Amino acid sequence: MSKKRGLGLWMSSALVVGNMIGSGIFLLPAALAAYGGISIIGWLFTATGAMLLALIYSRLSGFIPKTGGPYIYIRMAFGNFAGFIVAWGYWISIFIGNAAIAVGFVGYFAFFWPALASNSFLAGIVALASIWLLTWINTMGVRNAGFVQLVTTILKIVPLAVISTLGLLYFNIDNFTPFNMSGESSFSAITATGALTLWAFLGLESATIPAEDVKDPTRTIPRATVLGTLFSAVIYILGTVAVMGIIPPSALANSTAPFADAANSIWGSWAGYAVAAGAAISSFGALNGWILLSGQIPLAIARDNLFPAKFGRLSKRGTPVFGLVVSSVLVTVIMMMNYTKNLVEQFTFILLLSTLTALLLYAFSTMAELMISIKEREKFSNGRLLKTIVISVLAFLYTMWAIAGAGQEIVYWGFLLIMSGVPVYVWMQWRNA
Repeated sequence: MSKKRGLGLWMSSALVVGNMIGSGIFLLPAALAAYGGISIIGWLFTATGAMLLALIYSRLSGFIPKTGGPYIYIRMAFGNFAGFIVAWGYWISIFIGNAAIAVGFVGYFAFFWPALASNSFLAGIVALASIWLLTWINTMGVRNAGFVQLVTTILKIVPLAVISTLGLLYFNIDNFTPFNMSGESSFSAITATGALTLWAFLGLESATIPAEDVKDPTRTIPRATVLGTLFSAVIYILGTVAVMGIIPPSALANSTAPFADAANSIWGSWAGYAVAAGAAISSFGALNGWILLSGQIPLAIARDNLFPAKFGRLSKRGTPVFGLVVSSVLVTVIMMMNYTKNLVEQFTFILLLSTLTALLLYAFSTMAELMISIKEREKFSNGRLLKTIVISVLAFLYTMWAIAGAGQEIVYWGFLLIMSGVPVYVWMQWRNA
């Protein structure tokens, strides 16, 4: 009997939006404050790049509607090693990203417990407690019901939607003067903000991963990917413009809860607390979902005999406990390495590192359809091949630009982390020989 497919367009779109909107956007205005209004141009460039990537994934998912998403596409296009190294980088991106999400959660939790904003050690303890609590929950096999997922998604969107729309009524144009506050050239500032803002779009590929559980995947996944990415882009840009227009740059740069502070300044403390609560719950829910994925990615690689077998074993409750625990140990190490920084500094460094490692996945994905087109030329018309070339090249150039925007220190650490997977691959090949 064939497997029942249950995810339609709206559920698939919600998966994309839900995975993208986590803690990132809720703290990003503070990280962007040092650049000023020019960061909005960075958002626009990033949104354009994200839409190009969404088109890449929509086309690939239509051609290869198999569970696994980017990992499957890249492995099919470039072989086992490319599939492994990209999945390795994606796994790194997830567990590093979990550290950033935890920092974002603490930032909004600090709205209720102000000591967290000034005491980095205490903030680190709370962040680690949230990580390990959710790791334990995931090892117990707990799954969020559809209703809880829906409520969490609403809680993510409502604070953003309210500030993004009603907040514009309280917009102060003086907050955007000077337009470029970074002291750098306009190109450098836009490039730097482009790398920062890409963090908020990580997860745009989400609908491609459970492809075999989607109704009519060749039509649903492409539409859901583009629709979810476009919706998120609009919310992100309007929200950032509104917050920057409400809070002066000097205050915004030191804010650990920008959207809550904006709501507080407009409607009073009750609104600030309401937005902070929604953002904290959103971050907590996103952290839970990404911790789940931190076990699933190594599980998938292990099942292809490209990763140690322990990562492919399931507990009696059907969970990859070993992968979950190892991932959270690595998150803990990342957090401890950065505990001396304040929340905004921690968030900025960690999200850039996570974004960089994810960019490896995106860069390979941009070329995957083109590579598949070359391998199976007879299946592609000249028109489709031309579209593939144009979209792939533009998307690839965008990923290169985003990598450059991350900065030398981030590229340095990201390269070392990704290359650390090569000995693992060689070891697995030796064991499988």
